[in-house]
Amino acid sequence: MNQQQMMRLRKMQKQMMEAQEKLESTVFTGTAGGGVVSVNVKGSHEVVSIEIDPEAAKDDLEMVEDMLVLALNDANKKIEAESQKLLGGFGGMGLGF
Repeated sequence: MNQQQMMRLRKMQKQMMEAQEKLESTVFTGTAGGGVVSVNVKGSHEVVSIEIDPEAAKDDLEMVEDMLVLALNDANKKIEAESQKLLGGFGGMGLGF
């Protein structure tokens, strides 16, 4: 590996790390039931907060639990999509070896 290839590799590694850090610190919101349940999840999959409409919780707790699962899955899909957008391009970067 020559010096130019090493420099390109280091630059790509730095860009990947920056993209990963950005992804992990971004907060994604998942919702269900038209906003009855919403969750905020960091790109690192850490749940930051959960909001549940108190009226919905009074009526049908099982439904709210189902909506919570849907909202978390919604947030995780958004994280995956952003991950592909930010990091997916690195897989196709040729180093010219």
